[in-house]
Amino acid sequence: QVQLVESGGGLVQPGGSLRLSCAASGTIFSINTMGWYRQAPGKERELVATITTAGSPNYADSMKGRFTISRDNAKRTVYLQMNSLIPEDTAVYYCNLQNVDHVRGKVYDFWGQGTQVTVSS
Repeated sequence: QVQLVESGGGLVQPGGSLRLSCAASGTIFSINTMGWYRQAPGKERELVATITTAGSPNYADSMKGRFTISRDNAKRTVYLQMNSLIPEDTAVYYCNLQNVDHVRGKVYDFWGQGTQVTVSS
């Protein structure tokens, strides 16, 4: 099993910045992808960004240029730096880890509890 603990959410004014962190523990495969998804009230959960073990990032188009994902493999932690925040970024942000088993062709998904980000004046 994998446990994911998010931190760094909160209330921020439009134009402000926040940095989210997610620390992973448990059985983590050497090949994995970590990332962030978000869910706003009344909407489906959507991709924010992911990053592979090798450090290759992938962003949702609407996040490019404002959000930066990074990871520290030694600390088993993924970060999301969010700049130029707008009210539409208000959502619960969820950390995700995918353990990749290439031998069996399987991916195992794990989720954190989520952290609230509110962008409001």
